[in-house]
Amino acid sequence: MENQVTRKAYIEDLARIQEKIVEMGIAAETAAKNSIKALLNFDKKLAAQVMENDDIIDQLLIETEDACILLIAKQQPIAHDLRVIATSFKISTDLERIGDHAFDIARITSNLEKPFNFDKSHIKALSDCAISMINMSIKAYKNADVNLAEKVCNEDDNADSLFAKTLTEISDHTLAGAVPEFVFISRYLERIGDHATNIAEWVIYLETAERMRKTKKI
Repeated sequence: MENQVTRKAYIEDLARIQEKIVEMGIAAETAAKNSIKALLNFDKKLAAQVMENDDIIDQLLIETEDACILLIAKQQPIAHDLRVIATSFKISTDLERIGDHAFDIARITSNLEKPFNFDKSHIKALSDCAISMINMSIKAYKNADVNLAEKVCNEDDNADSLFAKTLTEISDHTLAGAVPEFVFISRYLERIGDHATNIAEWVIYLETAERMRKTKKI
């Protein structure tokens, strides 16, 4: 009877770790979405909110790591259970980095003296792509959906293409001192897409025990 109680508690602990990852994913997606909304609408109040909420994501990372370490120490998990814990470490780190990039975009917005006054269609498309990739990767994790995770990985090439188009758009306009800021924002969005891809790859590993072979970007 005692073993059954212990096993039940163990399963509940694993489930809580996964719930924490989903919670963190929602927070990271919201941060990314709001950081771009603040930029496009020149909403410094929203930008400040994104920066303040970064502490929430950081705290979720700490809580996830602590829960994983405690469960390893107490239960010595193997096979799929161990992959749940190992991927939780990896995914939570990627989500924390997404939150950091959202913070950086919000910080740039908060420091702007005036809004950018040219067509931002490509950077909007890049941000939509990156945010969609976050959303899909978290859904794939929550639903153990390998096919959806593979779609995220395939979308990474589109994100890279949009990033290149965004840089071209920036170079085609005279933005004076604003050019570096827009290049940074574009890079942050491209990196958000990379982190979403990482999450999707960890979902595939979690469910199949097979690692995807990564191709290094030049």
